[in-house]
Amino acid sequence: MQVIKLAFASLLSRKSNAILTLLAIAISVMLLLGVERVSQETRTGFANTISGTDLIVGARSGSVNLLLYSVFHIGNPTNNVSWETYQHWANNSQVTWSVPIALGDSVRGFPVVATEPAFFEHFRYGQQQPLVFTSGAPFSQENTVIGAEVARRLGLQLGDELVVAHGTGSISFHEHDDQPLTISGVLARTGTPVDQAIYISLRDLDIMHGGQAHDDHDHNHDHEHHGDEHHSQQIDEHEHHEHHNQHADEHEHHGDEQHHEQPPIPSVSAFMLGLQSRPRAIFMQREINTYRPEPLTAIMPGATLQDLWRTLSGFERALSVVSGFVLLAGLLGMLATILASLRERRREMAVLRSIGAGPGTIFTLLVSETIVLTLAGIAVGIGMLYGFIFALAPYIQSNFGVVVELGGISSAEWLRVAIVLGAGFVISLIPAWQAYRNSLTDGLSMRL
Repeated sequence: MQVIKLAFASLLSRKSNAILTLLAIAISVMLLLGVERVSQETRTGFANTISGTDLIVGARSGSVNLLLYSVFHIGNPTNNVSWETYQHWANNSQVTWSVPIALGDSVRGFPVVATEPAFFEHFRYGQQQPLVFTSGAPFSQENTVIGAEVARRLGLQLGDELVVAHGTGSISFHEHDDQPLTISGVLARTGTPVDQAIYISLRDLDIMHGGQAHDDHDHNHDHEHHGDEHHSQQIDEHEHHEHHNQHADEHEHHGDEQHHEQPPIPSVSAFMLGLQSRPRAIFMQREINTYRPEPLTAIMPGATLQDLWRTLSGFERALSVVSGFVLLAGLLGMLATILASLRERRREMAVLRSIGAGPGTIFTLLVSETIVLTLAGIAVGIGMLYGFIFALAPYIQSNFGVVVELGGISSAEWLRVAIVLGAGFVISLIPAWQAYRNSLTDGLSMRL
């Protein structure tokens, strides 16, 4: 205990060097733990983004690319899937629910996802958690639902209007300002890409891209055709009056049926499937991937997430190596500072010897000083880490979609702290041994 007090007093007498060394270690520890924290939170956030969805299906492409654009709204689909193909698989006997999505538009940089109200009923995240509305309800025609982050950053609320822009960039030169949408619902925060998305109906998206004009043209064409047919039938109306009425009724009924079955959009970017039996997903995946009428790719989100992390593991290791070298540089800086000060402190050591301190005490003193500096650096580094998380967490979430929480230190982080402390102890042995040898050489006096 006396040696620890002496170590503190010695460090206070050299405050400038001690503070600089402490800061170097603190920054190293902050980076080392920060890489681990962000990596872990990113992994957890990705894993919690979607759950309860057995298959995601899109046009033929890489599995990771399909996952990124359909769930994380990163990148673009290689092609679209026709509505007929979607209906084919949605009506499969093994499928209990299906949700189509169409991408390609945005609102001031936030992605627009066109889908059906069933999305809010069946989509799950985290531990099978459903989407919850803080206000409003799922959209209907000419309405939209926005995520929590969209509402916060754009200052939008229930009843406000927004204009969808073509393309996914933050700046667009083509806006669908003739088709403004009214916000009918605001979702609660989920910590997933849902927070940063805007949801509209498939039919609204089709109308924005000219679908309404196309439908009107078809409707007028059908009306003219029906009129011509009706006129020709009127020529023989006195002979076939009853037959004509029956035929007109059937034609009108058939037209209504056709209008009812009119798809809301010609094609979709991808669709999600929930199956009656989850173990059947692997067989359904094979059926979809070998579907002959249209080239498709079906993925199981959980398995594809693992592939994604294997892809990113190299970058994760690279960041850890870089932060490890930063820590090594900090420890070597501390070693250099202590070794450089030993020559100046030989008189101090001689004084300590004169008052009864043996070589072992000198050795312990140098080790204690280094350990004190390392512990103080670790404490300050952890404090800096939490300070930066508190300050930058909203920015990281809004720009990268990663939720970094102010949680306790994990076991992996404690392991890194232990490594830092162990490295500090090993480093301390070098100047301690040098001071021990100097004390034996100098004895009770020191030659100037």
